[in-house]
Amino acid sequence: MGTVLLVDDEEKLRSLLSRIIKLEGFTVYEAPTLKGGLKLLEKEAIDIVLCDVKLPDGSGVDFVNTVKLKYPAVEIILLTAYGNIADGVQAMKNGAFDYITKGDDNDRIIPLLNKAFEKVQLQKRITQLEQQVGKKYGFESILGNSSQINEAVFLAKKVAPIHATVLLLGETGTGKEVFAQAIHTGSKRNSKPFMALNCSAFSKELLESEIFGYKAGAFTGAVKDKRGLIEEANTGTLFLDEIGEMSVELQAKLLRVLETGEFIKVGDTKTSKVDVRIIAATNRNLQAEVQEGKFREDLFYRLNVFTIILPALRDRKKDIPVLASHFLKFFAEKTNQRIEGMDKIFLEHLQQHDWKGNIRELKNIIERAVILADGTELTLCNLPLELQTTHNTQTLSAFDLTSVEKLHIQRVLNHTKGNKTETARLLNIGLTTLYRKIEEYHILS
Repeated sequence: MGTVLLVDDEEKLRSLLSRIIKLEGFTVYEAPTLKGGLKLLEKEAIDIVLCDVKLPDGSGVDFVNTVKLKYPAVEIILLTAYGNIADGVQAMKNGAFDYITKGDDNDRIIPLLNKAFEKVQLQKRITQLEQQVGKKYGFESILGNSSQINEAVFLAKKVAPIHATVLLLGETGTGKEVFAQAIHTGSKRNSKPFMALNCSAFSKELLESEIFGYKAGAFTGAVKDKRGLIEEANTGTLFLDEIGEMSVELQAKLLRVLETGEFIKVGDTKTSKVDVRIIAATNRNLQAEVQEGKFREDLFYRLNVFTIILPALRDRKKDIPVLASHFLKFFAEKTNQRIEGMDKIFLEHLQQHDWKGNIRELKNIIERAVILADGTELTLCNLPLELQTTHNTQTLSAFDLTSVEKLHIQRVLNHTKGNKTETARLLNIGLTTLYRKIEEYHILS
């Protein structure tokens, strides 16, 4: 059970209440004064304070405010010999859990303690979940120790608490959404919505509806009003990935949001207000796009308030082991496999690869390696063929290359129990190519 602090200058009453509360399983601490109570709060992990209103060194009503400012998670129940409506109202305003009269409400004390303890436990659980979310989506989720990634994280931490538009630049797969989420988590808006949208995934018309929403009757099939993501993200953050893919017409509507906080839904005639932080990302050179007339110059300068360049994986290869280990642990747990690590040659081949797909490609490679693993360690044969025959290794003869490819295809087929569609996916080749290889190499399937 929890811990209760009794603050009352009547020793007999305090002793009686202490015995009763201990019988309910609580640990009880006692203090005859507010000063003594504060000392115990500093030393012990107190969940609930049961405090008299009138004490030799002050008022319990004022004590509520003092405790709540320093220990907001502590719940306080006030006891008074003479009920006073004004005191009761002020106590509740100061954050007291309840205000009861001695003698008249004695039967309420234990039920109130139990309810207060339930609230304390709930708050602790919420705090734990918030910490877990912080670790999952905060800056702790960005792995690596290279100077390049450290510089990007440093800039992101600087801008996170400030309500400023952020532009993330980097190749596909460098972790732009992870950075956007971390900036949101590190901001004052972290308890508000975080919405993400890939602008390249929609046509111009659909993208406008997704971002700004629409009114019923705006077009065929619009049978009722729909809130756009910009409205869903109100008071929070909207992350627009691949913003370079947005049409010039939509860019004008986004510019209005950044300048005035207003937008118009598709099919609407009146403006709506929104308070949202925009984080944008692209793998394009927006300055070049501006020169070519494909991106609005005024929007570019609005987005370019604070720019962070995310390094490609090939430029931070010292981070590959820690990233690979993280993905290994994740996929091993997901597939319920006991894999303890990667052998030296496996890691060497990872670090020799160019990683055109960046972190996303590495993640996919480790997932496939975990699926194919037979033992407790990832080895060279768990890598795709193109990584096994990296340019830094000794050139294989045509016979050796054929043997390796045949063995690799056979292993994947065995893993998928002959499922050719899944095998082709894992090998990252077309189904027609797989059938041709099976026939060419006389593979048993």
